[in-house]
Amino acid sequence: MDWLTYLIYGLLLWFVVSRFLPLRWLEQLGPQDVEERLKDKKQHVYLDVREPGEYKGGHIPGFTNIPLSQLKRRVGEVEKGKTVILTCQSGMRSRQAAKILRKHGCTRIAHLKTGMSGWRGRVVR
Repeated sequence: MDWLTYLIYGLLLWFVVSRFLPLRWLEQLGPQDVEERLKDKKQHVYLDVREPGEYKGGHIPGFTNIPLSQLKRRVGEVEKGKTVILTCQSGMRSRQAAKILRKHGCTRIAHLKTGMSGWRGRVVR
């Protein structure tokens, strides 16, 4: 193999690994942390970035649905002065949403690291 092949493999590996590394600026919350923060609704904005069908199938009370696919054009609906708490199904889409929100001026962002798959609290259908 020549150096170009190693470079391509290295870049591919970096790309894959970087998708799973924690973002230093994104606060990682467990289900109990989210339960605690739901008690103080005035300090936080709660967003579920799953698609509408997933959201209607069951969501955490107090979370508003803005699907990841619509977030860039609806980012103006998010209050930037509050901490934004995100959730999705597994934690991957909420990480993507956090990157979008950060680019648009949100500085305090957290997400339910397990997503809805790890949520054992109350769910509204």
